[in-house]
Amino acid sequence: MSFTDLKIEAINDILPEEFYNLIQKNAAYISKTFPFTLSNCLDLEKTEQFIALNKDKENNKEGYYFYARDIKTNALIGYLCIKSIDKNKAKCELGYFVDEDYQGKGITSKVVSETLSFCFNTLKMNKVFICTSKINNASQQIALKHHFKQEGILREEFKNGEGILEDIVYFGLLKSEYNKK
Repeated sequence: MSFTDLKIEAINDILPEEFYNLIQKNAAYISKTFPFTLSNCLDLEKTEQFIALNKDKENNKEGYYFYARDIKTNALIGYLCIKSIDKNKAKCELGYFVDEDYQGKGITSKVVSETLSFCFNTLKMNKVFICTSKINNASQQIALKHHFKQEGILREEFKNGEGILEDIVYFGLLKSEYNKK
């Protein structure tokens, strides 16, 4: 798969059924890192409510949602959300995953790259951060590839899908650093 085979779509361009299918297909894979999304997409009705809630958040500028689609198969293959928006400090968090079958193809990197432009240039953020599990090396590599700096470890900051509090690695990227790339 190449970047020309990838399309990034907004929340209004996707169907709840295809997001539900993406989540269910990857449920075991994302269970520890996306427990909130998983618990809100247990069936199609809950998924429709979850997407409606996210549309409301986007309309209120409290979050933004992007989806990766394989143009060749028309399959929804990834998800990225901009969350934890703090307008006072002009910062926000990125959360993302790609279908397990599409790992290692540069898809997450492409979506993160385009989203960073949106965060800094459209939303006028000063800082974008990524919080990742200490064992999620792939996500840490995405952060480092995009020039994020590891700022620290937040102890017992995240409740995973098993209900266990775990440490997370906090990465930050300032607009001044982004503009230097």
